[in-house]
Amino acid sequence: MDSDGQLELYGRLAARLKEAHRRVRTMDVPEEVRVALTRRLLVITAASKQDLAAAARRLDGLMADLDAGRLPPENGDLDPRGRG
Repeated sequence: MDSDGQLELYGRLAARLKEAHRRVRTMDVPEEVRVALTRRLLVITAASKQDLAAAARRLDGLMADLDAGRLPPENGDLDPRGRG
């Protein structure tokens, strides 16, 4: 991928991550759930430094989970793949 394409993808992913963080921050959920979701977002953010496309797919999965009401358990545990 050319550098302009990389920058464009990174910009779109950064905007989506910002929106996802806002959404998680404003959710009416127990604090443990919010912490688990925030950790998941941080894992996606870190992954974006290595593989933008994979991070975008992971963010798609997180947003689909939120849209479907699939939230991590209240104990906030995540499985080893960074999913709640």
